[in-house]
Amino acid sequence: MDPSPIRLEGELTPPLSRWLWLVKWFLLIPHIFCLLFLWLGFVLATIVVFFVMLFTGSYPPVLFEYNLGVLRWTWRVSFYSYSALGTDRYPPFTLQPVPDYPARLEIDYPDWQRRGFPLIGWWIIGIPQYAIAGILAGGGFAWGWHYPTGGVVGILVFVVAMLLLFKDRYPESIFDVLMGFNRWAFRAGAFAAFLTPQYPPFRLDTGPREPTGGALPPPGSTPPTAA
Repeated sequence: MDPSPIRLEGELTPPLSRWLWLVKWFLLIPHIFCLLFLWLGFVLATIVVFFVMLFTGSYPPVLFEYNLGVLRWTWRVSFYSYSALGTDRYPPFTLQPVPDYPARLEIDYPDWQRRGFPLIGWWIIGIPQYAIAGILAGGGFAWGWHYPTGGVVGILVFVVAMLLLFKDRYPESIFDVLMGFNRWAFRAGAFAAFLTPQYPPFRLDTGPREPTGGALPPPGSTPPTAA
């Protein structure tokens, strides 16, 4: 099994509050406000990246770090809230890696990328992945930013919420499956945003950690600076 250039981790951190999930949407208003602007920048940066890669085949490192940072921030908020309910620890306001936070995401900087019109065709063949990610993450899926709107993740998170409220427990088996679904969605999102040229596998990798990669690299591992 080849290691994925995208490593998404999440650690269930009990004890979890029985009722906090009821108000997490309110507590996250500052994050949602920030992410609205960050995702606007993400979309604009990705459009710029597309045209740069069309002619040069390279992903500007500064834009790579920004887009990766937006996905990191998004994953922490998603993990805290209604894509996993995996922790009650409030997510930090930063684009940088936070190694001690329960939700972490890293993507290897691509040493090569496609260029020219084949780049467009390569993006188009990702449509099956985007469709599956949309089913898993619900109608809110877009480039890795997703929130439960009737997708499989939303259904499972609702089950978890009811179990927390009435049973005060979170089955690890459900958490592992949720991690697999989130992992699939973020892989598809990263591919759609040209953050990796490696086509996402049609494989559900469940559990808190990647099946082949072990621990994430230290936060000092950054892409090369532009010449």
